[in-house]
Amino acid sequence: MYKSFRFLSLLSVLIVTILFFNAMNKDEIDPVTSTHETYKIKAIKLPLNLNLAGEKVPLGKADVRERMDREILVNTYWQSNGLLLIKRANKYFPILEPLLKKYGLPDDFKFLALAESAFIDETSSVGAAGIWHFMKNTGKEYGLEINKNVDERYNIEKSTKVAAEYLIKAKKKFNSWTLAAAAYNAGSFGISKRLEEQQVNNYYDALLPDETERYVFRIIALKEVISNPKKYGFSYDAEDLYTLPKTTTIKVDTAISNITLFAKKFGITYKEFKIYNPWLRENKLNNKSRKLYEIKIPTE
Repeated sequence: MYKSFRFLSLLSVLIVTILFFNAMNKDEIDPVTSTHETYKIKAIKLPLNLNLAGEKVPLGKADVRERMDREILVNTYWQSNGLLLIKRANKYFPILEPLLKKYGLPDDFKFLALAESAFIDETSSVGAAGIWHFMKNTGKEYGLEINKNVDERYNIEKSTKVAAEYLIKAKKKFNSWTLAAAAYNAGSFGISKRLEEQQVNNYYDALLPDETERYVFRIIALKEVISNPKKYGFSYDAEDLYTLPKTTTIKVDTAISNITLFAKKFGITYKEFKIYNPWLRENKLNNKSRKLYEIKIPTE
């Protein structure tokens, strides 16, 4: 076996040599283009005015600057994800912005919702749901209806109201929107305990769990990149962005025995109905208590 292998190796060398000299004898050899000539990966100069709800990021601190740089780089050079977030933001920001204003929450917190869920109505591995990623117990504590039939964590209007209540309460406790955002990730008790143990009073001086260490920086990075997409190399036309068709709202205070048939009355499918009303988790609405629900029907 060794002799056969040696013979094949020598034969391979001979063939490669012949091919090489044949190529050398060509009138012209195609040049090999270096990667650096066509693809540039540039370091990014951090803007000096990075902030969350007006609370400035202390970039003069080396570790803070490095952590902020990391999130800006990730959200700039993970291009496919960045472009998807820009497209989805165009779809959901027009819904969130007036709600945040109505409930007294700074506009920057729409980026917290984006960081939480990427505006995908999926349940996380730990059970957080809706665009604000509420856990079941927290949602119930703040008055959301959550059961197999109805889950209001998926209702944008109601979950945004609850998120605002939670964040405003945390802001009053910590006197900081930045710490309120951190508390949204790690819980107010967890943040309080860390601050007390370490004898510090702000997010940037505290050593926090790994996810929370990145959390606020990710929100601020999303704010910077999505607010200035062309500055960070994202190129698109208006028609490339996602939009949510206009809807009309109907009020229902009775049970719906079959949502598929209910949707057909409005000329839409069950799937289309669920896109606009994801908080209805089954093909029916029980409503034994005769509660008043608002249901969205697309008009386009």
